[in-house]
Amino acid sequence: MSVSESAIASPLVSDDESPAAPAATQAPSRLEGDVQTEGLWHRLGAIPVIVYWTIHAGCLLAFYTGVSPLDIALCLSLFWARLFGITGGYHRYFAHKAFKTGRAFQFLLALLGCAAVQKGPLWWAGGHRRHHRYSDKEGDLHSPRKGFWWSHQQWIFDGEFDETELDRIRDFAAYPELVWMNRWHILVPISLAVFCFAVNGLAGLVWGFCISTVLLWHSTYSINSLAHRWGRQRYETGDDSRNNLWLALLTLGEGWHNNHHHYMASARQGFFWWEIDVTYYVLRACQAVGLIWDIREPPASVLKPKARATADSAAA
Repeated sequence: MSVSESAIASPLVSDDESPAAPAATQAPSRLEGDVQTEGLWHRLGAIPVIVYWTIHAGCLLAFYTGVSPLDIALCLSLFWARLFGITGGYHRYFAHKAFKTGRAFQFLLALLGCAAVQKGPLWWAGGHRRHHRYSDKEGDLHSPRKGFWWSHQQWIFDGEFDETELDRIRDFAAYPELVWMNRWHILVPISLAVFCFAVNGLAGLVWGFCISTVLLWHSTYSINSLAHRWGRQRYETGDDSRNNLWLALLTLGEGWHNNHHHYMASARQGFFWWEIDVTYYVLRACQAVGLIWDIREPPASVLKPKARATADSAAA
């Protein structure tokens, strides 16, 4: 099913509108409203699952190729760059509109996110908005209440969640280039794999693409699974979200997950100076050079544990 014309023509939501809806009283039976299928990737059936595990298996070739300083540099640089594409791009920008930017840098953020092999920006952000609407309740895509492995990775391959829910992401579905990239997202990681092979042959492919991608996947997936199970709950958010220092260090600051569920509109998830949030530091650097602006931060009134009602109303 192609994107409906109304989805392309619909105006952007206002800058003050919260990207997350209030708590729902009833979960959707399936997908609501207009949808966009995943293009060729959607029609390949079981092949995405095979590709997923093939990339995992490809990591074992490291015992054959060995490793060089170039391979390590390629692996780490692509891991951190693509991780920021998810944390700063897909999550804090596309899902939560926690800052503003121009169309060119918006496209770059989408490109980095696609390179992380986690589908397109509209699919990812729309699904994440749904997660916040039904967090750890019926209708949540990846609650660990359905099981650890479900929340960690199995939900991704469930046919119910193949389509992009355009009703949840109409603000960014107004950009044709994002709609196109959302449909053909798979072209980006394919191009990246070719680049890694061109840089250093099979070793470049194994370390720069396979190992880097697997590390990236399970780092980000751990927020859906582990960050709703282990850690500290500073705020009462009505779900199982937790703050976890180790996950924050692993994921550029995403581990301050209870903070995030308390005030999701903030670009800063480490609310206090001792809560390390590398994504936020990078965003501030981007602001300093004019790439982004109007970074949203939590007001002092929402930082107190008793301020849940204030946080909910301030983010609306």
